[in-house]
Amino acid sequence: MLKKNEYKAPYIIAEIGCNHKGDMEIAKELIKIAKIFCHVDAVKFQKRNNKELLTEAQYNAPHPNESNAYGSTYGAHREFLEFNVNQHAELKKYCEEVGVAYSTSVWDATSAREIVSLNPEFIKIPSACNNNYEMLGWLCDHYQGEIHISTGMTTKAEIADLFQFFVQKNRNKDLVLYNCTSGYPVPFEDVCLLDIHFLQQQYGAQVKHIGFSGHHLGIAVDVAAYALGANIIERHYTLDRTWKGTDHAASLEPMGLRKLCRDLKAVHAALDYKQTDILPIEQVQRDKLKNKKI
Repeated sequence: MLKKNEYKAPYIIAEIGCNHKGDMEIAKELIKIAKIFCHVDAVKFQKRNNKELLTEAQYNAPHPNESNAYGSTYGAHREFLEFNVNQHAELKKYCEEVGVAYSTSVWDATSAREIVSLNPEFIKIPSACNNNYEMLGWLCDHYQGEIHISTGMTTKAEIADLFQFFVQKNRNKDLVLYNCTSGYPVPFEDVCLLDIHFLQQQYGAQVKHIGFSGHHLGIAVDVAAYALGANIIERHYTLDRTWKGTDHAASLEPMGLRKLCRDLKAVHAALDYKQTDILPIEQVQRDKLKNKKI
């Protein structure tokens, strides 16, 4: 069980990802609302070099779900949703104006190099790419910020290998490991929150933070994740869950994200032991209500 001084303040990341629908103005609106209305600490996008990530056959194949497609092929769909490095620089500048941290998940080595050139506070590695050791090695050698990594669809042996890689690179103190289940959305029985205990016990003292990246519905699970010791909480976020795209259904709308930020901060304030047997707030009630005949 964690003690009060081991509960770090919650740090809340609004994962915009590709929920901007390829529109810079929507992306900026998402940033502004996430900061001003929801009160998050950071927003996060995604960066892909699609021709590096996909085979020619995958690039030219039709989208597997035509109703979510933004192009006639999967490659065209992905390119439609992709911002270039100059657009990411513009988004980072806008984040600085609004007063929220900017970050991006990188899916390949080219994207990693492009985003490092912007020097964000942290860079995220999605679960799908946490075994890309060429990219991870380059980041360890050329980027000095925090490296956040999700562990969805990853075995415990693979997590151990990943951690040892960062130890060998002398970068484990800049590493943030996220509990995660890869699915959109994830049913509650597959969230597996108690794996946060595993990450804390195995790695908590040797990495910078333990995080939780949730793809479930609602906000109760995130509060429980924080109470279990994951102080970095990341949730997908959209302006409208009915919009076209695979991530919107597993995302929070602004009011949901605002309530999550409120509840996480309330729980942080509440996680303490009584400093005295009778707190000052109780003394008034004790004097008035406590049976003095006993």
